[in-house]
Amino acid sequence: MAATTTPLGFVLPTGLSPRRGGFRFSFVRCSASPLTSSTASGIVEKPWSSYNARLVLEDGSIWPAKSFGAPGTRVAELVFNTSLTGYQEILTDPSYAGQFVLMTNPQIGNTGVNLDDEESEQCFLAGLVIRSLSISTSNWRCKKTLADYLTERNLMGIYDLDTRAITRRLREEGSLNGVLSTEQTKTDDELLQMSRSWDIVGIDLISDVSCKSPYEWVDKTDPEWDFNTNTRDGKSYRVIAYDFGIKHNILRRLSSYGCQITVVPSTFPASEALKMNPDGILFSNGPGDPSAVPYAVETVKELLGKAPVYGICMGHQLLGQALGGKTYKMKFGHHGGNHPVRNNRTGQVEISAQNHNYAVDPASLPGGVQVTHVNLNDGSCAGLSFPAMNVMSLQYHPEASPGPHDSDNAFREFIELMKRSKQSS
Repeated sequence: MAATTTPLGFVLPTGLSPRRGGFRFSFVRCSASPLTSSTASGIVEKPWSSYNARLVLEDGSIWPAKSFGAPGTRVAELVFNTSLTGYQEILTDPSYAGQFVLMTNPQIGNTGVNLDDEESEQCFLAGLVIRSLSISTSNWRCKKTLADYLTERNLMGIYDLDTRAITRRLREEGSLNGVLSTEQTKTDDELLQMSRSWDIVGIDLISDVSCKSPYEWVDKTDPEWDFNTNTRDGKSYRVIAYDFGIKHNILRRLSSYGCQITVVPSTFPASEALKMNPDGILFSNGPGDPSAVPYAVETVKELLGKAPVYGICMGHQLLGQALGGKTYKMKFGHHGGNHPVRNNRTGQVEISAQNHNYAVDPASLPGGVQVTHVNLNDGSCAGLSFPAMNVMSLQYHPEASPGPHDSDNAFREFIELMKRSKQSS
């Protein structure tokens, strides 16, 4: 049998035809007119993104990248987060103010963005660094793509750089200051100088993320996501929540456990809080260095012993200082949804979600203060208790559910602390 020539000029081997044995070969003619038109004008649009951004770190390393989201130039501290997903909660967590977040999970964006997973009203981190930006979304709750979301929020994002190599560098050298830039007019040396002339240590980041006036919180956890409902006694407790960068789900969980919550600014006077006759006081999470906000430490001191108190993350660190202890900056911090924590009182291990760069030094704490929880990755202090003053605190996020709900019982413990305090008064 002679060779067959197709309509487009392709020659098929002898014995093979466009239709043989039930198989059909289809040939699609692609129009060349757009390319011809672009070529004629001297402009050819590339079918791929170009490297139009840079991450410059203070150690002198320069990482070419591709931009998505907002353009510009921003300086911040670079940290890595080991969560597999939850990037929308990370973007809206006020505790990330002043930081770029590098996601170690290689593909980000595949679930898109929805309106239910936000932890605050806006994004506070300085930028997002990822390996691969998903080209499509697949989730029944998705409302928009991650790229569109960042653009709307004026937030920078970069991708297509070696996040594994950068993570290893951060683990070896510690968190590094850096600059993200899409501005080609700025030289590498200019960006390097920017990264080396900025420092996050000693900056009050709480004031920018805290609310400006008190308000009542009324929302509970959506029934679709609720759990542990059989542990509640049906009673109501009045809680004052100090907003150092509080997350919505902390408030939702407290409300679901029967708390009536008034959220107050970080600078709210202790005397005014006590006038509200609270059953308990919450000191929330927040960004930055606890030593940079001495006014918050003084507020905590004034409230100790006046009502049961519960500190989470920044609140835990402020309590540590108020009780006479010291805090220190960790090498690269804890950021992720897979940190094992041992409860020293029960021996149980919780898989926790964490986000902090500072920790309480257990050796600096006075007598009577108990270390109730320990991070099993590095042995750092993850929880405190001071029974003499009805104090409890955690260095991680009990409202977060990184897969299990191991830590949610901490809210029940706070309820029991307030209940016992009311019965004894």
